[in-house]
Amino acid sequence: MTFTQTRPAQSGLAKTSANKRRLLGENAFQLALILLLGVGLLVLGILLYTVGSRGAGRLSADFLNGAPSRSAARAGIKPALLGSLWLLGLTIAIALPISIGAAIWLEEMAPRNWISRAIEVNVTNLAGVPSIVYGLLAAGLFAGILGLGDSLWTGALALSMLVFPVIVVAARESIRAVPSSIRQGAYALGATRWQVTRRSVLPPAVGGIVTGVVLALSRAIGEAAPLLLIAVPGVFVVPNGPGAKFTALPIQIFNWTSRPQAAFQVNAAAGIIVLLGVVLVVNAIAVVIRNRSQVRW
Repeated sequence: MTFTQTRPAQSGLAKTSANKRRLLGENAFQLALILLLGVGLLVLGILLYTVGSRGAGRLSADFLNGAPSRSAARAGIKPALLGSLWLLGLTIAIALPISIGAAIWLEEMAPRNWISRAIEVNVTNLAGVPSIVYGLLAAGLFAGILGLGDSLWTGALALSMLVFPVIVVAARESIRAVPSSIRQGAYALGATRWQVTRRSVLPPAVGGIVTGVVLALSRAIGEAAPLLLIAVPGVFVVPNGPGAKFTALPIQIFNWTSRPQAAFQVNAAAGIIVLLGVVLVVNAIAVVIRNRSQVRW
């Protein structure tokens, strides 16, 4: 009788103790995440403050409209800024249809065999390739063998290869997140596979696809490594077409930071502010597009 009376109490105490330990572990994990987030935000804040305090005073109309110069006081960033915008536009035109088309084919159209699985594995592995490798490939293949030279075409193709696996992976995840019941309902109404994909699957997946595209393009516009062998840091002329030689904001910033004079370091900080502004504008445009597509859906 004594055993049957004390057993529920012991079991209740054990459950209470286990719950306390679980709650303690959850609170400790949440505290660790908050501390890590705080450290990241602190480092980011220090970097932004350092760059802003050094470069904000250098921003002016003359700086934005000027060309590179050996004199830090007369140096400007216009060729690099327009070169980056040219690269961004060409990269979107090249990478976007190819990447999204590949994602749609792999997720909705491709037969489930060893060929499609091999393609999926290779696309995923390409996302981990160092960016300098794409620059070497572009310099050897597009600039050398195909004869495109140090042109915007070569730079855009290098950045397109860089962002291709990122966009494909993000687009596939967004398409995969669409409930299968939507597909089944469309098929039940007699729609073809392409009609199901175009009218039922892609509209709700646009938000995730745009997010992946923005992340990929934000990475591409700030990359210097793929362009080191292609872009020309001392270009004084604004590019007037895809076949022109060019420089870009990351290359110009890298060139200024390699100079020993303190005035060029200030120019580099101002260039970083301009680059951040371009990235924020691109992100804002993408957010507007995503929100409108989601509201429409």
